[in-house]
Amino acid sequence: MAVYIDMWSKGAICGLMLKTPQELLHEIGEAIRARRIGQGWSQLEAASRAGVGLRTWRRLETGGQATIDTLVNAAIALRCEEGLAQIFPAPSASSLDDLLARQAAAAKAKPRRRAPRLGRSL
Repeated sequence: MAVYIDMWSKGAICGLMLKTPQELLHEIGEAIRARRIGQGWSQLEAASRAGVGLRTWRRLETGGQATIDTLVNAAIALRCEEGLAQIFPAPSASSLDDLLARQAAAAKAKPRRRAPRLGRSL
């Protein structure tokens, strides 16, 4: 059962549709199952590729409890680990100053690399 919540945000009311944890677990389990079947793998083969036990894999597909480690291993085995980084995106900038500060911090965080020295022959 989904829950509809009205939130007051910056002077405007925004509607937000939420799912229950059980609904999300079921949805993720169904997606994992569909991806495995799309690869043409049995549950045993998928579990082996992910480095988890068969019972753990079955729980993962049926929306049961699993660790984040198991979810990451399953995503890697199913070749969809890129999407995991998008689960919790960075919050959007609240102002132009905030955006500029983030860009400056990101530029400082990237170390500059020097070009390799050319070998000298004597």
